[in-house]
Amino acid sequence: MSHVSRRELLFGSAALLGLTMNDWESFEKEVLSAYPAAEVGKVDQVADEVYFHQGNILQGHCNNGWVVFEDYVLVIDANFPSGALEVLPKIRALTDKPIRFAFDTHHHGDHAYGNQVWHDNGATPVAHTGVIEEMKKYETGYYGSTPGRWEDAAKTRPDVKASKLKPPSVIFPRELIFDDGKHRVELLHLGVAHTNGDAFAWLPKERIIFTGDVCVNGPYNYVGDGNVEKWIVTLEAARKLGARIVCPGHGPRDADTVLADQQKYFRTLRERVGALVKARKTAQQVRDSVEQISVEIKADSSIARYVGPSLNAQAEKVYTEMTGGKFPATQKSARAARQLHAHAHGHDLLYRV
Repeated sequence: MSHVSRRELLFGSAALLGLTMNDWESFEKEVLSAYPAAEVGKVDQVADEVYFHQGNILQGHCNNGWVVFEDYVLVIDANFPSGALEVLPKIRALTDKPIRFAFDTHHHGDHAYGNQVWHDNGATPVAHTGVIEEMKKYETGYYGSTPGRWEDAAKTRPDVKASKLKPPSVIFPRELIFDDGKHRVELLHLGVAHTNGDAFAWLPKERIIFTGDVCVNGPYNYVGDGNVEKWIVTLEAARKLGARIVCPGHGPRDADTVLADQQKYFRTLRERVGALVKARKTAQQVRDSVEQISVEIKADSSIARYVGPSLNAQAEKVYTEMTGGKFPATQKSARAARQLHAHAHGHDLLYRV
């Protein structure tokens, strides 16, 4: 294997998106500032027997949650195998109740590849039916076709290579409810957003929502497997639940306003791109306007934190949804965006985890 640093590899993909070294260094600072050392890896009790754990995105780990019921524990998001192995002893330190279920908010590796770890420790993976559909589409090696994302991750992540893909075996089309009289967790599919299989974990008594990557708290949005227009509608449905605490898929937990901020970011992006489309600007002209769109969004303090290296790919996704067209050299750009998402979510770490 070439002795290239992970930072160099990350910047290589960022350069394909037109980023300079200063751009990338700025993004690194944003990531690090959004993940203060005191919060990453901390077991955060957000309500009685309800916990949130902020994962380290620089290791590819998503955020986790868990709820301690009368007879068992429900884990929210399986994480990567290494992330699961980090969280597992922290749960064991709090309760000796069996971990019976692991809920995948969607199919991406940093939220579902740890299923085997939880299964080996007595838990059944649970997800919306769309997760299985997405796995069949992208994890093609597992389902008997050409190698897919799992195999790609296994090439560079020792934790994935040492495990195996374990699709969820309990699936639901719209909702699945856990209720022991004290705690109630509703797993809800509210529509297409980050992927076609997104689902939330909603605790109506505590008014806490675990969103997966439908809502993040920082520059971590990946739009390649979703639909931005529908995403905004799905976020509206989530807002109507009336959460007071939002536990996002990446970034610190926050108040209910983070759902509104995430939605506002996408609405603003669609408005900016839509205005250019309405003015009959060419794909090249829209692409060339992304830098100005970035400046305009960053001027709004409520959504500035969402702007990152993937803005070009996000703007292109919106443009494609509106026109069916692509930005010039889109194949190279789209490939770079996928690589950047993989890098940011730890699919290709070159060090042991």
